[in-house]
Parts: sequence; structure tokens; C-alpha cells
Amino acid sequence: MNSKEILERRKKFVPNAIGIFNPSTAVSAKGALITNADGQEMIDFAGGIGVVNAGHCPEPVVEAIAAQAAKLIHCSFNVATYDLYMQVAEKLATLFPHGDHTKVMLTNSGAESVENAIKIARQATGRQAIICYSGAFHGRTMMSMTLTSKVGYKLGCGPFAPEVYRLPFPDHYRYGNGLDLDEFSDIHLRELEDFFHTHVAADQVAAIIMEPVQGEGGFNVVPRKYLEGLRQVCDQYGILLILDEVQSGFGRTGKWAAYQHYDVVPDISTWAKSLGSGMPIGAVIGKAHIMDSCKPSTIGGTYPGNPVCCAAALATLNYMEEIDINKLGARVGTIVRGRFEALQHQFKAIGDVRGLGAMLAFELVKNGDPFQPDADLCKKLISYCADNGLIVINAGVNGNVIRVLSPLVIEEELLQKGLDIIEGGLHQLLGDPQKVGVSNKL
Repeated sequence: MNSKEILERRKKFVPNAIGIFNPSTAVSAKGALITNADGQEMIDFAGGIGVVNAGHCPEPVVEAIAAQAAKLIHCSFNVATYDLYMQVAEKLATLFPHGDHTKVMLTNSGAESVENAIKIARQATGRQAIICYSGAFHGRTMMSMTLTSKVGYKLGCGPFAPEVYRLPFPDHYRYGNGLDLDEFSDIHLRELEDFFHTHVAADQVAAIIMEPVQGEGGFNVVPRKYLEGLRQVCDQYGILLILDEVQSGFGRTGKWAAYQHYDVVPDISTWAKSLGSGMPIGAVIGKAHIMDSCKPSTIGGTYPGNPVCCAAALATLNYMEEIDINKLGARVGTIVRGRFEALQHQFKAIGDVRGLGAMLAFELVKNGDPFQPDADLCKKLISYCADNGLIVINAGVNGNVIRVLSPLVIEEELLQKGLDIIEGGLHQLLGDPQKVGVSNKL
């Protein structure tokens, strides 16, 4: 069955609402290459939406999955305890210590991690209100969808969860107005203090949840002074700080966690995606006394910590350590940033280049104006790339951001080839470039 036939079959049996982010198919994959149903090898700059930082089908993970599946696929951790769960929990607590004593619960996904993090925060504090941010993406389940900012993900799905309040993300590209990052951060921190007087009292807030680097929101990076100030505000008012690392974790930013670029440790953090190299597994990590504040059976489920998924996660984490995934993330990030910044100086349509480590993106705009997003150009560029052997996807609430989430094990030759395709698409769609005066503020 070829790609055309598969996509036609999809239309017949799969709901239209399940998005198609890229017009590609997949039959097999290895490293940073996907083979489609027409036998064509495609360079993967989407990485299963940030899921395969360690590459497609890494051999140690494949072997661990097969070996575990032959022994125990499922019994439910609530019914019979098995050591694999604790091995993963101990590994995560070691990589991401939250204070002196850290505990871990496993989940099936990032959205499920967020749902449980909110339940834990509310029980730990005895408070109900949750503060989130514009541009945020935290999932599509009811609470996580409420926290998610983009309206297009929520059409017709209300009423939404109560006691959720939203702050503007400190977006320096659009709203910096010539201020440096520290000045800009100070303004937003003062606005947070005002928020406690105009929207919700600080002593009613259980938690503030934030992505250190927004994923679906367009790879917006939180300024250092803002996140460090947010930690201080949370400490002052007894508010828990939840950092969502679902897309930014496991080497993507050149460190195990994006928050490790800052002088900040969260009270609770949420994880998934690259933890299991594609197997459905996530985690909530938190300070032990917070995690232990929950009443019996208020968190958990039938499948979380599935033995096969745990085996995959453990093998993935060990493999990431073996290949130094953070060094690879830094390498990929340096190459991509250099190319993107060069393109920004050629094409006025690229309004901003931003990101952290290998979590990088550029934003397409009209007339060099950040308030004129060019989603149409973004769609055309994605289509051009697909036609020329590159899988890439967009981001941003307006769908006008090209993001790179390639496997971090990608060979430099393949990475440069993928970047050449993007550059070729810009030439094809925009004509000969003209050098423009731009400033990149991250």
C-alpha cells in the first residue's frame, strides 16, 4: 500500500479531527531517517514531536522491549509490585533531584502527568487555583486542555475546568519594546504581584505551571530573571512551582532538563515524550513530602508504569548516558542556530530565531512585523520540505513557526542536508534573498 492509499484509508476510518501535521507516511525508521510507504527515505526533523531524542529504534531499547515482553507485559503496578518501576523511579530521582528527597510516579503520557501534577498540588496545599500562561500547551485531557492556551485545540470542548487563571507569557520578541531581558522580566514579575490583587489571591493559588521552553506555543524561552523571580514569588506565598518538561527534557536543550539552565528547582515537574523512545510513558517528579500528601488511590491508574514501557525507559536513559545525549543536543543546537540565524539575515520573512539548545525554531511573519504571522508561508514551506525528503512540523498559536525536533543522534551530514532543504524552500517560495537588518533577542 503506497502513501496515497494509506492517506485515503485514513480519511475513511479515522476521525478528521485527528490532525495531520505533515503529509507523510511511515513504514519503518532508524536513527534520524523514516522510510515512507513509497520506499522513500525522509530526514526526520519532527522526531515524533520530540519523542525520539535518542533516535528511532535504538538497539538497546528494542532489545529491552523484546526481552521484557517475553516475560511480563502487564499485571498493573497497583495489583502486583515489580522492580522495574522502582528502577525507573530511582533513575529519574537521581537525574532530577527535587530537594533532599525526591519521589516519582509514572504515567502513560505528558497530559496524564500534568493532570496528576495538578491533583498533587491541590492536595498538598489545600488550595484550588492554578495559574498558567498564554501560549502554553499542556495536553488535551480536560484539565490539561484547560491549561492549554491555543483556542483551536479546545473548540466545542467546554465547559472547562474551574479555578484556572492565565498570565501573559513573558514574550520578549513581541513585547520587549527595546527593554533588555532583565528590565522586561521585572515588569512581568510586577504584573504577577498585581494579578494577585486583581484576579486571584496568592493564598488561594495551589500552583503555577510553566514550560521553561514553550513547545506548541512556538519555542518561546522564559527569561532567566523571570523564572528565578517566579521561584521566589512561589516560595514567598507558599505556591508550588510546576515545570512542564514534556517536550524540553532529556537532552533536547543540551541538558537533562531545561530548568537546569536556570538557578531554579521546581517543586513538581512533568515528563514524557523521549523518556521511552516512543513507548507510552511519562512521569511526575516532586519533592517527597509533596508527593506523599495525596490521599490513597487519588493518583495512579491501570497502565502507568507498564513493565514493557519501564524496560524501554530504563534502556533509553542508560543509552542516553552512554552516548552523552546532552553533548549531542548542544552540538545539534549549535549547528541549527548558526544556519537559522544566517537565514534570518537573508530573509525578512524570518522575524525571529529562538530556542534553547537543540529546541530551536524560526517564526515567519509578513513585513518583518511580529504581529503579522505568516501561517500560509509556513504551510507551503512544510509542503515543500515533504516533497523534497524532509519531515518538519510547525508550532505557535498562529501556526507560523518552523521548529526542529530532530533526533539528537542525527549525523551532521544528514542534519545539514535537512537544513539545506529548508533553505531551498525559502528560496523557492520567497525568491532571491535580500540582506535585512535584524536583531535576535532571546
